[in-house]
Amino acid sequence: MTTINDPITLPCGVTLPNRLFKSAMTEGLATPLGHATEAHATLYRRWAEGGVGTLVTGNVMVDYRYLERAGNIVIDGNGGEAELASLAKAGTAAGNQLWMQISHPGRQCTKFANSNPVAPSEVGLNVGGLFGRPRALQGDEIRTIIGKYAHVAKVAKATGFTGVQIHGAHGYLISQFLSPRTNQRTDEWGGSLENRARLLLETVRAVRAAVGPEFPVSVKLNSADFSKNGFSLEESCQVAQWLDKEGLDLLEISGGTYEDFKLLDGSTRKSDSTLAREAYFIDYAKQIRDVVKMPLAITGGFRSRSVMDEALATNQLDVIGIARPTCAMPDAGTRLLANPTFKLPEYEANLRLGRGWFGPFSSNNLMKTLNVQAAVSWFYQQIVACASGRPMPDQSGLFKAYILYYWREIGLAIARRRALKAKGLGLR
Repeated sequence: MTTINDPITLPCGVTLPNRLFKSAMTEGLATPLGHATEAHATLYRRWAEGGVGTLVTGNVMVDYRYLERAGNIVIDGNGGEAELASLAKAGTAAGNQLWMQISHPGRQCTKFANSNPVAPSEVGLNVGGLFGRPRALQGDEIRTIIGKYAHVAKVAKATGFTGVQIHGAHGYLISQFLSPRTNQRTDEWGGSLENRARLLLETVRAVRAAVGPEFPVSVKLNSADFSKNGFSLEESCQVAQWLDKEGLDLLEISGGTYEDFKLLDGSTRKSDSTLAREAYFIDYAKQIRDVVKMPLAITGGFRSRSVMDEALATNQLDVIGIARPTCAMPDAGTRLLANPTFKLPEYEANLRLGRGWFGPFSSNNLMKTLNVQAAVSWFYQQIVACASGRPMPDQSGLFKAYILYYWREIGLAIARRRALKAKGLGLR
C-alpha cells in the first residue's frame, strides 16, 4: 500500500524522496530589488530539514515592475544569482527537492507594488481598493512574458533549484487568461478555451525548452475559479489533458482567486467522508484524475496522516500538498512521516475576528474578507518568525499579526520604490 513515506519517480526521471509536497506560499523576504536573502536561506533550510520531500518556493516574479507584493524575489535582469544559489543550497540541505514557482501577478498586483497593473483585459479586481485598474496586454508583450518565464526557469536550474512550477492558478496572470471572466479578448489569446489556454501551453513549451527533458516542470492549476462565468471544472479537465500531452511532470490542483477564497476559508469541504472533509478539492480532482496519466497533487485541507495515506492508497492522487501548517510547524513533515496517527494542528480554526456576522463565514463580504486577510497575516507572521530562526509557533495574536503585516508591507513598498528610483527604473 502506498503511503506518504514512499518515493515517486516523475516522467522526467527525477525521483521525489517522499509524497509530501510543501505548496508555494509567498514569503515577502526579498531585498528591495528582489534578491533572495539570508532569511530565505534560514527559512528553507528549516523546511528542508523538516521532512517534506519537495518544497516549492513562493512566487518568483518574472518582471520587476509587477509584483504580487513588495518582498517577492524577482529575476528580471536585476542580478542576485549568488543569493539564489545560497537559497537553493539551503533549501536542498536534506537531499530533498526544491522547486521554484514562477509567476506574474497580472491584475493581482497591489497598489503597494504598482498602481498600473497589466492583464488580459481591462477587468478590474475589486477587493478593498487594494488594486489598480489593469491595462490590457498587447500581443508582443505577451510573447515577451513567455520568454521571461523561460529565462527564469533557466536561471533556476543554473543556480541549483531542482525543478520549477508554473503558476497557473489563484487568479494570477495565466489564470486570468484561462478565465472567460477576466479574459475578454477577441484575438488569438482569447475567446475559445484553446485560445485562452495558449499562454499556459506556450509557456510550458518555452520552459521545457529552456531546462531540458530531465528537469521537473510542473503546473499549478485551478480546478475551478468558483465565480460566475469563470474557469470551470470542465475546462480545467480539458486543459489538464493538453498539459498531459506536453509531458508535464506534476500537476498540482487547487482552486479559487482573490475574489473567492475557497482555498483559504475551506468552504469547499464536504461531509460525506473524512477524506472529503479534509481535502478541499478532492471531488474536483477526481474528474481530472480520470482524464490524465501524469502525477497529480492536491493542496488544501490535508491534516491527518491517515487521510493522506488513504488518498494515496486509493489512487486518487500521487502527492500530498500541505502549506499553512508548515508555517508554524516547520518539522511537520518529519512528524507526519514518523507517526501513522499524527494529525497536523488546525491553526486556522481559531483565527477569526469574531463569531457569526463578525467571523470568516459572515454574510457580509467585507467582514469575510477581513477575516481571511487577518488569518493570512498570522501565517505570514509565522513565516517571518521561522525565517528569523525563532521558536515556533510565534505567539503573536491575530490583531497584532494583522497590524504588523500591513505595517511591514508599507515599509517594504516604500523601500522598493526608493531602490528602483535610485537605479533609474520606473514602474509603468
